[in-house]
Amino acid sequence: MNSTPCIYVIEDEESISKLIQLYLTKEKMEAVAFFNAEEALQKLDEGCKPNLIILDLNLPGMSGFDFLEKLQKKYEKELPSVMILSARDTDEDIIKGLGYGADEFVTKPFSPSVLVARVKANLRRQSFFLEKMESYIQFGPYTLLLGSCVLKKNGQKISLSSKEYEVLEFLVKNAGQVISPEKIYQNVWKVEYGDITAVAVYIQRLRKKIEDNPSDCKYIKTEFGKGYIFSSDCMTNNC
Repeated sequence: MNSTPCIYVIEDEESISKLIQLYLTKEKMEAVAFFNAEEALQKLDEGCKPNLIILDLNLPGMSGFDFLEKLQKKYEKELPSVMILSARDTDEDIIKGLGYGADEFVTKPFSPSVLVARVKANLRRQSFFLEKMESYIQFGPYTLLLGSCVLKKNGQKISLSSKEYEVLEFLVKNAGQVISPEKIYQNVWKVEYGDITAVAVYIQRLRKKIEDNPSDCKYIKTEFGKGYIFSSDCMTNNC
């Protein structure tokens, strides 16, 4: 998922659309407004897939139900998450909307703050399922997400530069093996010759971020005269 979630708001009442945009923007989300379903479909055809779509049912031209039907045909198994927001609240409408692939049905009138809370919950669920599907490596309280190049400690993201991540990933994938600075440099920097002291600099940076005591390392250890070794003893959840 992107660092700034993108939300499509398909709502023909301008006052409601602006209100939703205001609340979402305050929560550091990108809210893109559409006053009809045709415009939203055109944007989707351009390859701009949002994290979530907030959809009214009573729209001019193409109805919300028609939009959902086209959305299903377009994305099949990778349907974007959809939250219906409508004054239509009969059981038939709710069942039909959910049957077309919507995730939630919110009735009007609504509380903007509650709507935002529902949006956040939806995005958290998406993030959780994506992480479960993504390849990862765990060591101690850390999880290295290989697809998104992210390190987390007990679920909280640890700030790493791209090069710090690449060095850590290379060490973790070769846990238990003593790796020379030359080999790390060649595999991470992708050149055979260069300033090899950069390896030691990045190792020190990583130790400060993941070691409880950088002077007595648990994860990235030094084999003097040989190189570095990532401890394979800690490659479990319970380490």
